[in-house]
Amino acid sequence: MKTIFYKADSRGYADHGWLKSSHTFSFANYYNPERMNFGVLRVINDDFVEGGMGFGRHPHRDMEIISIPLEGKLKHGDNMGSVGVVEKGDIQVMSAGTGVMHSEENGSDTEAVKFLQIWVIPNKQDVTPRYDELNFEEKLVPNQLLQILSPNADDDGVWIHQDAWFNWGKFTEDTTVDYKFHKEGNGLYVFVLEGGAIVDAQQLDRRDAIGIWDTNNVELKFQKGTEVLLMEVPMDLPQ
Repeated sequence: MKTIFYKADSRGYADHGWLKSSHTFSFANYYNPERMNFGVLRVINDDFVEGGMGFGRHPHRDMEIISIPLEGKLKHGDNMGSVGVVEKGDIQVMSAGTGVMHSEENGSDTEAVKFLQIWVIPNKQDVTPRYDELNFEEKLVPNQLLQILSPNADDDGVWIHQDAWFNWGKFTEDTTVDYKFHKEGNGLYVFVLEGGAIVDAQQLDRRDAIGIWDTNNVELKFQKGTEVLLMEVPMDLPQ
């Protein structure tokens, strides 16, 4: 088993006033040749947007874009006619495919919104653009992982054009999980939102992360009060 540890304060940071963002991987003005991606996991931005502000309409192509609010309301709009407001406990996904114009804005004029924006490189290009969202919080069971994303449209959670599986967990007690990979050659990115975890004898605290690969399973020890996002993705980039 191979691992790489990402301390929270090692991320790139940008302060634009209305927008404050921590970048796990190289993004915009943050560039680190050693922090480009984890397999097909290309972007993890931990964003804070002031009330009444946001990202105006802009283009994307051939990327799977996942947004997960942590606090506040996130408003989406695009040229496919999709309009929605998502909150904590929701997950939003957009396949940019052949090209899409979209906006991501704060759904409140007064309260900030905090959300994760995640980009996954797809296994298919030039697909028809699509948008979807759902609430997963109502299905969460304390001290268990819940699948919130997969490659399969008829499986639990939203789906994307990639052999990726995301799981969310909230732990009210110390809990050990034996995570089994869905596909050989995939890696697992463990991102601790709140609380702490121990993976491969490494202590992870709030906003720390660890990437794991070259194994079929891994023991994850989550501490009481922990909220975590697991992202299993292919390690080989599409040719």
